Parts: sequence; C-alpha cells; structure tokens
Amino acid sequence: DMIATGCEDKNVRVYYLATSSDQPLKVFTGHLAKVFHVRWSPLREGILCSGSDDGTVRIWDYTQDACINVLSGHTAPVRGLMWNTEVPYLLTSGSWDYTIRVWDTRDGTCLDTVYDHGADVYGLTCHPSRPFTMASCSRDSTVRLWSLTPLISPLLINILTDQPWDQVLGHTDRAMVPGSAPLLCGKVSRDIKQELDKLSSDVRVKKFRWFSECFSPPGGSSNLWDLVSVINGQDNSLLPPSYSRGVMHMKHLLRFKTSEAQELTIVKMSKFGGGIGAPSKEERLKEAADIHLRLGQIQRYCELMVELGQWDKALSVAPGVSMKYWQNLMQRRAEQLMAEDNDDAIPYCIATGDVTELVTFFTARGQLKEALLVAQGACEGNIHAPQTSTINPMTNALDNKQQYQGLLHRVCKDLAEWYFQDGCAVLAACCHLAVNNIELAMSSLIRGNELELAVCVGVALGEPANQTTAYCLELLTRKYMTMPTWQLSVDLLHMIPDNQLLLAKMCAFYPGSTTEINQLHERCGLPQVEECKALAEAAMSEGDLFSAVKFHLLSSNPETALRMGIDHVKEQLSGSEWTVDCVLPILDLLSYIRTDRLIMAELTEARSELLILCGYIGALLAIRRQYSSIVPALYEYTSQLLKRREVCVPLQIEQLSVELDAWRTCTNYNSNCPPSDCQSQEFTCLEKRIQPTESAALVLYGSDYVTGSNLPSHSEVHLSCFTGHTIQGPVFLLEDGKSAISLNDALMWAKVNPYSPLGTGVRINPF
Repeated sequence: DMIATGCEDKNVRVYYLATSSDQPLKVFTGHLAKVFHVRWSPLREGILCSGSDDGTVRIWDYTQDACINVLSGHTAPVRGLMWNTEVPYLLTSGSWDYTIRVWDTRDGTCLDTVYDHGADVYGLTCHPSRPFTMASCSRDSTVRLWSLTPLISPLLINILTDQPWDQVLGHTDRAMVPGSAPLLCGKVSRDIKQELDKLSSDVRVKKFRWFSECFSPPGGSSNLWDLVSVINGQDNSLLPPSYSRGVMHMKHLLRFKTSEAQELTIVKMSKFGGGIGAPSKEERLKEAADIHLRLGQIQRYCELMVELGQWDKALSVAPGVSMKYWQNLMQRRAEQLMAEDNDDAIPYCIATGDVTELVTFFTARGQLKEALLVAQGACEGNIHAPQTSTINPMTNALDNKQQYQGLLHRVCKDLAEWYFQDGCAVLAACCHLAVNNIELAMSSLIRGNELELAVCVGVALGEPANQTTAYCLELLTRKYMTMPTWQLSVDLLHMIPDNQLLLAKMCAFYPGSTTEINQLHERCGLPQVEECKALAEAAMSEGDLFSAVKFHLLSSNPETALRMGIDHVKEQLSGSEWTVDCVLPILDLLSYIRTDRLIMAELTEARSELLILCGYIGALLAIRRQYSSIVPALYEYTSQLLKRREVCVPLQIEQLSVELDAWRTCTNYNSNCPPSDCQSQEFTCLEKRIQPTESAALVLYGSDYVTGSNLPSHSEVHLSCFTGHTIQGPVFLLEDGKSAISLNDALMWAKVNPYSPLGTGVRINPF
C-alpha cells in the first residue's frame, strides 16, 4: 500500500496509497543531488534504497525514519538499483561511471566492482527463478548477464556437504547480522525446501539439482541434469518438454526428432530429380545416347546423360546395369553436389548409406547438430547401404555398427568442443553425457571451472564419476583454504573416501595457533602437533621418506620437511631416468608448507629452490595436460628464478631453453620448418618424462576456458604479464594488485604449480 519516489529536489518520499491525501507520509533527506531511482527491499519490510546523482546509494529504514547506511564508491550519478531476492543484504547498483557495484548493506562494504560496460549502466534486474543471475543494460548498446554465485558460494558448499538446514536457510534478522555467513531467505529457496520435504526417495540428488539450478545461470544446467537422470535410469515419461529442445541422449535423439518431423506441416521434399541449372543439350550426344539405349547399352547411355548433366535420367535407368553401378553413380552425384556446397547432396548420401561422407560434409560446414543426427540414425540402423550382393548380406553389419558408433562419439566430441570454445562448458558436458561419456563430461565442467556443479553432478552419477568428483572436491578445498571458510574445506574433504593425505596437506597449510591447529588435527583424525615430530623421525628410521616429510610438515618445525624433501627431489633430478611422477608427490606435499614459515628470511635459499622446482615440474605437467598457453611462461618463470636467486639445483638455463624450443618446434610442426634430429630427440625424452606411470591415473587434457572468455569487454585494458597482450575475458589479479593474467591461465597455472607467477612464495588461488 506504499509507494516511494525520488525527485529532482534531492528527496525521497513515501506515500500511502489507501488515503486520498496527496501529502507524503515520510520525506527522507540527505542526498546532495537529484534522486533518480528508489527500490523497496523484497525481503526486509520498511527498507528501501535510493540512487542519486551525487554518486551515492542510501539505505533508508521507514520504521525508524532514518538513513541507516550510505554506500559510497561510484564516481558519477547512480542509475540502476537491484536488491537480491534471496540474500537480504545484497544490493547491486549501476552508474554513469560505467561500473556495476555489489554491496553488503550490513556494513556498507563493496563486495565487487564490474568494469565491463563501456557507457552508463541504467537498468538492473534478476532472473525470476535463478536469483543469482542478473542482467544489466547500458548506453553502450549491450545487455550483459552476470552471475552473483561467487559472492555466496559457501552456501552451495553447505548444501553439498549436507549441513543442517539452518546453515542454508534462515530468517532475514539472522542473515543481517554483520559478518555472519550468507543465508537464503527468499521464495525460491523456500519453495525448493517445501518440495524436498514432500519427497521420500532420491532426496539428495533432487536437492543438488534444484539448488544448483537456482545458483547457476541459464546455459544448459537443466539440460545437464536431465541427461544425468536419463543415465541414472529415470522413466522417459518424467522428462520435461524442454528436454527435446536441448542436447538429447543418443537413445532419445531419433525418437524425438522423428516426432518433431511428423508435427511439422511441410511438403515432403524430393531432390532426387534434375541437376542444378539448365543442362547442356547437344543434339549429337543426345542422339548417340538414344542409340545406346535402344541397343541395350544402358551403362553407356547413363554416362552420356551424366555428361549432358541429365543426372535424373541416368539414375533412373542405372539399376538396369547393376545396383553396384547405381550406387556408384549416386556417390558421384553426391560428390559433385558437395563440391558445390549444395544441400541436394544430402539425399544421395542417405540413399547410398554413405554416412561418413555426409557427416564430414556437415562437420566441414559447422553443422555439428545435423552431423550428430545422421550419425545416430546410422547407429540405429536407419541409414545403410543398399544390398548389392545376395551373398552373406550380414557380413559387415557389425563392423558398420562399430564404425557408426565411433563416428557418433567423434561428432559428439566435436560438438562438445565447439560449445566449450564458445564459453559453454555446461553444454559441452551435455554432449558428452549424451553418449554416456561421463569422464569427458566431468572434464568439461572442471575445465570450465564449474566446480560446484561438477561435484553435484558427480555425486548424482555415482561410481563412474568417483575419480573426477574427488579431483573436483580437492580443487574446491583449495578454493576455501582461507581463514573465513577453512571449515568448508574440512567438510569437502570428508566427502572423499580416501582423504587422509589430503587432510594432512590442508592441516599443514593451516596458519592458526598451536591450539587451533591441534583442534583441526583432532577433527581430521590426525595426531597432535607435539606427536608429529616423533612420528616423522620414526618414519625416517624405517626409510619412509614420504611419511617423514608429511609428519614434519604437520609438526612445529615444518622447515625440516622442506630441506629433507628438496634434497630428495634434487637427488632424483640429478639422475637420467627420472620421471615427473617420481618427484611430483613429494613436491606437491612440500607446497603445502605454511606461507608464514616459507617466506621467513632464514628459508630464502630453500624457498627459492622450492619455487624453481615447482616451476620446472609445473612446465612439464603443463605439457602433459596440453596447457599450451602457459608452458612458455612456466619455463620463463623458472629461468628468471635461476638467474636471480643463489641456489644449487640440477637445472641449467641453457637446458631449459633447449627443452622449450624442442617443445615449440615439435608441437607446432609444419613442413616449412621441421624439427631437427636433436629437437626430436629432446622432445622424445620430454615425452618419456611426462608419461603417467599409472594407467589408471586421472589426467584431464586440454586448456581451461571459463564462461565469458570469448565475450568482448569495454573495461580498462589489462595486459597479461605472461604475453604482454590484452586479456580477453575474465581477469585474475596477482597478489601485488597490479599484475594480471587471464583467469584461464591462472586456473591452469594453479593446477600445475601452486605458487604465484611473481615468485613471492604465495600460493595462487583462482578457483
């Protein structure tokens, strides 16, 4: 019954609509310039905000008749305003300074600032069923979609780790306590909880699905969950109508498309007739062809008709020669039309069962969905070559089916890669799930940094996804290994069955007091700090170096582990037969030494050696994982540290240069500049070193590419400190607050080398 207005006179007025009076109930003063926009809070009664040309946003409490907060940060008039419909303290504002700011209205903190628009930001709104997806419009003529999920990601972790509901949902009063963890207080979350309370089975998977869809932006997450349901055996009748409009599972593709075709009111096409354009009609050739036909020389007649461009006449009588000849003639016609990029080639390929040629035709044109449909049709036996012999008609049926299955998987992989490079990692995962390729589906989500969604999906898929789910949980643990959210890391690791080593690493990195560390050790099932030194010495006396390093890291003197582990790695690298996997476990363990200890002055030499070794092994891991964009940067990082630091490691700058040149030449091979024998030999040696020693080891190949990486930005130009080029897509600022790299490069770097590219000894955390 109340309406709030902003006015040119700098005031905010509140009117009561149920009265005939034209006078406001309240007048709020305080702005220093025109008030352009006001918004009531959807979750807190009597609370409203206003945006002004003075560059501020003010929060007003109608019940107290007062301004309770002033949000300062914009440098130009404020236009767009939007309250979040789930988290009561989140407020978003847009301004003529081209920025969007997200505020915590409890204490006035600016949580994030977005610079991507190139002109005034006027309008802001959020998705009705996905409250953490918002849209902004600007005078730069673009509408941009944003995800606010990173600001409240601990909530999804609480859901993932099955925390009590009071750590997920709550009342606005509790959510508004300064410094408290975010809570969901809106209608969307309440509705999800009510629907979950009605269920008697499959509750956990439904919870993961509904909340991940709530947190995720539109872009395939619903499609992904539909495919998970299909793989888990859900009845087809329960699939929503939207399923047929997305990426479908291979067992449904033909059925749904056939139904779609039947519904379309179009005239049946027949393109087996004449050729293209008007045919040449040379009388002598036509007369000769007629003579051949009358003499029963059908093949000669057909060839002359082809020469005249009258393919329809040739094909109509070609079976009179043989079915094999007719099939050959159909293939020639298809090849001619394909060379002209003419769609009329399609029925010829279908009629002759030339599936591979047709799939190649569609793929070359970028019509991957059409290629997928053809491959699935062939797999189901709807497309096959005409029978040209009566002997053993089923001889090649099995071979053809296997060939078509391989073709289907290849097309799905191509379509997935197209989606992935278009910044749609979720849709890429859908393509892999459509052919039951769970490992590649999970890999797409991880490479797109959709880690929380990947864990939800992995848990729902169960055992086939266990290995990749555990890796996702490990990455998420690293994301939350900071003081406010350390508890979340513990909860995440407890979701991994074989978690003792991971728990030890996390505890080794924990920077609390001895009492706090012991409490964490107890929660993780690890010995107290005081016991760890004795356990380390006992392990060393038994020749168990790895356990000795682990327990020293957990003790009050982790420096001992550092020296012991580095000496072991240097000894390994001094030999000629070492591999990455023989030094990686110790090196990875050492990287979890507490930062405050690692950067101590007395550990300068050990720290430098650790950073150099991590940089070099990281470069080899990047080659293994095909992280091509960061391989040169890792070699350069290692070389620069070798130049500037006084260390004693079995690495030479010249050798690093030789390895990098060999990698560049052999992986970017072209006929104009083939690798030399020395380079080929060097690269062969590199390949041996990086080869995984365990066949079952999880290795996710391919560069990371997060959502938004391909989108244009009007923001201030950030140059990558790796390449010196402008960064496209999301930017990751390093610890100095100035140096920048792309988020994609930061993610790949952190997966192969945990330490910052600046060489400070600080761990990088872009997850």
